[in-house]
Amino acid sequence: MNVAFIGLGNMGLPIARNLIRAGHTLTVYNRTRSRAAPLESSGAQIAATPVEAAANAEALITMLADDRAVEAVMFAPGNAIQALRAGAVHVSMSTISVALSRRLAEAHHERRQHYVAATVFGRPDAAAAAKLFVVVAGAPEQIRFCQPLFETVGQKTFVVGEDAPAANVIKLAGNFLITATIEGLAEAIALVRKHGLDQNAFLEFLTGSLFSAPVYRNYGGMLAADKFEPVGFKLPLGFKDNRLLLAAAEEVAVPMPLASLVHDRFVAALAQGLAEADWAAIGHISYQNAGLKEAT
Repeated sequence: MNVAFIGLGNMGLPIARNLIRAGHTLTVYNRTRSRAAPLESSGAQIAATPVEAAANAEALITMLADDRAVEAVMFAPGNAIQALRAGAVHVSMSTISVALSRRLAEAHHERRQHYVAATVFGRPDAAAAAKLFVVVAGAPEQIRFCQPLFETVGQKTFVVGEDAPAANVIKLAGNFLITATIEGLAEAIALVRKHGLDQNAFLEFLTGSLFSAPVYRNYGGMLAADKFEPVGFKLPLGFKDNRLLLAAAEEVAVPMPLASLVHDRFVAALAQGLAEADWAAIGHISYQNAGLKEAT
């Protein structure tokens, strides 16, 4: 398939690599051109602008940090939506607001283009291993057309409906559950530590019994060590997702008091200078509140 790929960050770069390895023809664009350079030797064409990237694409994939970045690529003067041909499909893998996803669906429909939201769950190592979980919503025929792309980057695809923004709701709700797990783990570990018990033994018990899911193992290890590197997902991006979640909840009048607590944890973590840490660093605030020193 002739694919345009825009956004080569920590997630986008390994996804693009896997698409090239699978034999797809890629034209890539990234605002910082040096991020695209490693793909050129693998056969990708590097575009100078989003318009150039999108011009001949059957599928345009965006994997960008936030609404502002997506809007700049798709709606700013000289934007990709104008270059994308009628009948082509825009596959948005970015974690964006429900409102922007809805706007994209409408704009593509007006231009006789197609739009599929295909949000992904997994950290950069999962992206590199093509082990992401892909949550997709859009027209069934477009999902079928894009299925080879999803199979290349992920281990399983979940189709959640024909209304594209549904995938964005699922993504925000899922990310909220991850942060709620981080918060719960941090509070539990703070309690165990304050009682003088070994947090690593506690984590071994959790992950060897009722809480064996990867989210407990992976984030639990970070929290038990009170170390939040290497960074798979920067804390400000998690904060952005939390704000998008609360906006989506407000739109349909759904109270989410735990999400509001997590919001305050993000604010406190940023105030403590943790902007460069993994988003799991919100758990460090529970340790501070409990008067705990750095874990040993």
